[in-house]
Order: sequence, then structure tokens, then C-alpha cells
Amino acid sequence: MHNVVSTEWLADEMGKPDLLIFDCSTYLPNEPGNKKDGFRAGHIPGARLFDIDVIADTETELPHMVPTAGRFAKLVGALGISNASRIVFYDQHGLRASPRGWWMMRLFGHDQVAVLDGGLPAWKREGRPVETGEASSPTPASFVADFRAEKLRGIGDIKRIVAQGGPLIIDARAKGRFDGTAPEPRAGLPSGHMPGAANVPVSEIAGPDGLIKSPDALRALFAAVGVDGVRPVVTSCGSGVTACVLALGLVEAGFPEPAIYDGSWTEWALRPETEKVMR
Repeated sequence: MHNVVSTEWLADEMGKPDLLIFDCSTYLPNEPGNKKDGFRAGHIPGARLFDIDVIADTETELPHMVPTAGRFAKLVGALGISNASRIVFYDQHGLRASPRGWWMMRLFGHDQVAVLDGGLPAWKREGRPVETGEASSPTPASFVADFRAEKLRGIGDIKRIVAQGGPLIIDARAKGRFDGTAPEPRAGLPSGHMPGAANVPVSEIAGPDGLIKSPDALRALFAAVGVDGVRPVVTSCGSGVTACVLALGLVEAGFPEPAIYDGSWTEWALRPETEKVMR
């Protein structure tokens, strides 16, 4: 199963008993609308909502952080996901949060997972069918999580990288937020970036048609900020969501899969002891 699948592929595979489809959308704090209303307004037939704010650590004030392996296994099993499932994630916006679902499944040991290229906009643009209203109730399944620690980084890891060097940190936020010249969507959070970080805005991963760019184009994009396939990479963003878009882009470009800094800029910016760079 490829990491990115086309609308045509999904249309051909729909209805097979091992295939599960999930809307893995999220909305920024200052953005109108919400994922639940968006899902009810129109979703791919048979899809369910994969809510990253529920399948998350509920004991932190940071948004949608990775849960424990036990909580993850329990919640995805309740959605009908088993270790034999093939899973496709899509997004109401095109390419924003669906790679977060892709990465979370891989983090917990499940590789039969893909992102729908172009998401719901591409599906609808082609005139493919949609359903409205609530999803049908899933049949619970058993999922055994196999946590892969190498895919995840915390603030302690990032502090060491900033102080000692080593891996390249790439931030997915828009240039103005990265430079400190535009505000963050979260009230009270300063903009800027971690010392030594590079910037590849998430908007650069897809082309004007909303489809992910070619491997060659992605490779050139990442090479321009110093990715060489040898130096390890950690991706970051505002809250650990679009960092996963960069991870998908790096994999599609043929580079090694990076680690994700889950707390990302929200955590870094809120900590008084961390250095914030603006330029």
C-alpha cells in the first residue's frame, strides 16, 4: 500500500471489507467552521471521523498530543481498526491533517495506511459521491499497538538539538509566523522560531491543484534547506499536525522518514526558558 493514494484508487477499492476510510480534519483556532459540522455536511461514503483531539493525551494542556499506546489501541479499536485493516485518511481541506493520522498509525506500528491525494476537495471536484449526516456505528475491533519511539521527539530532545547541533529541524509554518512578522493563530502565543531551524511552509508540499508534488519537486524543495538524506531531520509546526505533512513529503521525496516534534511551536513558545528567534 503506497503512502499516498489517488481518488481513482480509492474509488476502486471502496467496499472491500479490510479497507477503512477516515476523515482526519482539523481547524485552526481562528478559523471558521469545525470538523464535525464539515463531516456532516459531506463525507466520502462509508467514512468515519478520526478525531485527533480525542485520540490524544488528555492530561496535558497542549493540543492533540500523542496518547499512550494503551489509550491509542483502545480508541482506534473502538473505531473498528484492527492490525489487519488497510486505512485511508483524507482531509476536508485537501492536505493538512490527514498525514497526522497516517503518522500516528505508523507511530504505533501500523504501516497499511495512506493519505488520499487532494483530500475531499479533489474527490468532490471529480464528481464522486458523498454522504451527509452522521457516520454509521463501527463494529469494534482489537488493535495491538507497537510503539516506535524513533518517530517521536519531545522538548528535551529539541533543547539538546538546539544546544548541541545534529538533526536538522524543519518548521512547516507560514514564513511570516516563522519569521515573527505575522501572528500565531493561537491567542497570546508569540511567533518566531527555534534557533537553527529551517522553514518549508506546508503550502509548498502540494501544487496549485491541491495534489502532492512530484518526488523530484519535493526532493529539490527539501534539498534547498539542507536535507541530504544523511543528516537526521525533525519536523515541527504549530501543534504537531502539519509537521506530519512535511514528514509525508520527505518520504515521498525518497528521504528517510523524519521524527516529529509533537509539542512543536506551541510548546516551545510557551516555555519561558526557551530561546525564540525572530527575523
